[in-house]
Amino acid sequence: MAGRAVRILSVASECAPLVKTGGLADVAGALPGALAAEGVEMVTLLPGYPAVLSALAGAEAVHEERDLMGGPARVLRGEAAGLKLLVLDAPHLYDRDGSIYLGPDGHDWPDNPERFAALCWVAAALAGDYDAVHCHDWQAGLVPYYLRDKPTPTILTIHNIAFHGLAPPERIGALRLVPSDFNPEGFEFWGKVSALKAGLVWADKLTTVSPTYAEELMRPEFGMGMEGMMRARAGDLSGILNGIDEGVWSPATDPHIAPYKTPRGKARNKAALREELGLPDSGGPLCVVISRLTGQKGMDLLLESLPALLSRGGQLALLGSGEPAIQEAFQDLSAQPGVAVRIGYDEALSHRLIAGGDAILVPSRFEPCGLTQLYGLRYRTIPVVALTGGLADTVINASPAALARRVATGLQFYPVTATALGNALSRLCDLWEAPEIWADLQKNAMSHPVGWENSAKAYASLYFSLRH
Repeated sequence: MAGRAVRILSVASECAPLVKTGGLADVAGALPGALAAEGVEMVTLLPGYPAVLSALAGAEAVHEERDLMGGPARVLRGEAAGLKLLVLDAPHLYDRDGSIYLGPDGHDWPDNPERFAALCWVAAALAGDYDAVHCHDWQAGLVPYYLRDKPTPTILTIHNIAFHGLAPPERIGALRLVPSDFNPEGFEFWGKVSALKAGLVWADKLTTVSPTYAEELMRPEFGMGMEGMMRARAGDLSGILNGIDEGVWSPATDPHIAPYKTPRGKARNKAALREELGLPDSGGPLCVVISRLTGQKGMDLLLESLPALLSRGGQLALLGSGEPAIQEAFQDLSAQPGVAVRIGYDEALSHRLIAGGDAILVPSRFEPCGLTQLYGLRYRTIPVVALTGGLADTVINASPAALARRVATGLQFYPVTATALGNALSRLCDLWEAPEIWADLQKNAMSHPVGWENSAKAYASLYFSLRH
């Protein structure tokens, strides 16, 4: 694109590889590098969690706040993991044990509204040095509001509209909001302050992480109460697919797995994975799951439909944690010889699961984009996915027509029920038992584009369109 580089301030609550709880971190970490080739210089503003501060190199203070939501703070500029960073060093907000969102008791930090409002406030203070501010999810949702009377344009990306960033109206003053904007046309949502809604109302442009999810957000079953707002902003909304970092997720160079430069690498990794997890050889496909164990992710449906896989000699290897009842049910299942369950999260094991599995299961009731099916495609691990959101946009269903044209990359099922998932698992076993068809699926999967190139061009075009 012609002209000088566009300078973008990206505001996110997490960023891989520094701090990560989900796909948002992967996107925030991968975008700056992907955009550099498109003439975009991106600097990422993050909260000063201990892990971020310890990784920051060449730090210098560039901004100070005497009283930022309850204490002094400063902004440090530096680099880490190849990223240009601004880090909000505010110990009263971020220097604490527990996860970045949850305390040791497993519940949200009570001051989460202030913790992320502070991030937004500082972003607004720094915005004048940039051509636009790219805000990610509710944690950055107040940036467009704080900039409502300033010239710097804003883009809000919705990674998951289920999370609204709610606070009681008694905290309007503490969050530095104007009380008269607490109304249905403003940041009010069913009697509460919604940071996400503030972003939806005041951002110049809205994006979400797949074209299908952009359409779904305008429907009551997916909009989570925001569908009216999404319909009103339809002209400003675009769906841009997420990609994956192909340097991190590369079968040929992945440090977590055995060499994988030929199809035989899949067989070696499968054998190693079975040995690690204590799974015997079997006559069916080894299916893997890497997921939060929640109803949204369809894990209850998997529990109900699993006999369709196990009865055909298939196996399940699962890594995740989540709702206690679902988690305990999978732990109970692990007593069966064809099931292995690991509770928690292990980045290295996730690579070995995807490298060694024959198929990856993503039965989500809704899924804005999803990344694990993209990892599966990259590693010849056939995705079995619900027909929703980004899963619909990234997997070519093995229909008779797609198989005849030799373009299928996986299996989709609809409606999102246990019966339909069970039928898909049976169909998976049928395909597994047809070696030539299975080899075609694997070849197609590995050649399917999963990187950031096309999406980076779409984001760059949006940024350039907003430049004054």
